[in-house]
Amino acid sequence: MTTAVNAGARLDRLPISPFHYRIFALVGAGMFFDGYDLYVAGGVLASTIQSKFSTLPQNLQFISLTFVGMTLGALITGFVGDRMGRRFTYQINLLIFGLASLAAAFAQDIDQLIACRFVQGLGLGAEIVVGYSTLTEFVPPRTRGRFLSMMVFIVVAGFPITALLGYLIIPAFGWRPMFVMAGVGSLIVWYLRKNLPESPRWLESQGRNQEAEALMQAIETEAAAGRKLPPVVVPAPVAQSAAQVAAQVAASDMLKPPLLQRMIVGSWVLITVNTLIFGFVLFLPQFFLRQGLTITNSLAYTLVLSIASLVGCVLGAFLSDAAGRRMSIIGASVVTIIAGYIYARFDAASDPAIVLTVGFVLIAAIYVQTAILFGVYTPELFPTEIRLRANGICNTLGRGATVVSPFIVGALMASYKLPGVLWLMIGLLVIQIVVVWAWGVEPRNRGLEEVAAVKT
Repeated sequence: MTTAVNAGARLDRLPISPFHYRIFALVGAGMFFDGYDLYVAGGVLASTIQSKFSTLPQNLQFISLTFVGMTLGALITGFVGDRMGRRFTYQINLLIFGLASLAAAFAQDIDQLIACRFVQGLGLGAEIVVGYSTLTEFVPPRTRGRFLSMMVFIVVAGFPITALLGYLIIPAFGWRPMFVMAGVGSLIVWYLRKNLPESPRWLESQGRNQEAEALMQAIETEAAAGRKLPPVVVPAPVAQSAAQVAAQVAASDMLKPPLLQRMIVGSWVLITVNTLIFGFVLFLPQFFLRQGLTITNSLAYTLVLSIASLVGCVLGAFLSDAAGRRMSIIGASVVTIIAGYIYARFDAASDPAIVLTVGFVLIAAIYVQTAILFGVYTPELFPTEIRLRANGICNTLGRGATVVSPFIVGALMASYKLPGVLWLMIGLLVIQIVVVWAWGVEPRNRGLEEVAAVKT
């Protein structure tokens, strides 16, 4: 990165303006349908297995191949996004999962549905990597945690909305309309999002200084709205030569300290939170069915608990800037462990009030972590030049772990029921606490370039 444009410092000093809300809306609209598509599997698979369209092993294959697609999508997007730009990559992945969602609605058998879901997964994995990273590069550090956590709120809103639509639609009309809505909505957003600008930070990192300067002047004019902007301040750790910075962010340095420790932290926290969501939360309707509830009551329970996911995201938005990323992650992990232990002791059919109360706390704690880890913390850990590649690799490992987790969860559920699944989650969380405490950096109130310059 050169200092000719100084896009990072100039973006960081901007007041929050309609420009930032416009970027948030353009990115968030696509991210919402990403969340919708992520969570649609819970209700759909409960319906397909009840209607004999699929079997439990086929459902596990459906989930596993979704994660295979997401794993590949995250890895490919990291390299494409750093080379071709954020805007180009974001548009392509939205088109992929929009078309695949429409195709899934017309699947004639479970094998066709699984194939469509794999293609959906390619787009879904890409969307998560490029969406959060793109917004990260536009928002000033003083509000970055709140903006990115609220982006996760929009993604997670797909959970209760999918649960509500599943409760209203699936018992009467089946699962196919759920995919139709996802496909049509995604394609509408794909058309609207052609107005998304490229990241000036990325343009400058590629040596495209004229484009970066022109875009920065347009952004500053819109953000200022006739007001005088604060002066540009470059933190001392960032004020170094272009050669030093280039050496710092060479791709090979992802395998050397300090970026190696950040890769380990980013990878493990995403392994943990992905397993929490897709090894527990996504299985809620099927857990309830196995405990003797009807499909309607199962979806109703899931809808109640899904509201906690939004509460968790709001808490994550507040805590990430107020308490900092590291302490919020560790605190939410501890609450998840305690609530998970209590939750495992009760049965949904015989203790509904306790299950819903403790389950609400458990889901909220999981989604505090989701808001911070997906949307805020992991994209902040890496320099602009390699942000999507590093974030893509972390997401690839996180998604890769969940390729096998549905089978592990299925085996634990068959042998040890719900307590066995929750003990797996607790073990992952204990390791997460240790890793974040030992190697995690704190990006709160720091510009991205300053975070990149921190050596430990």
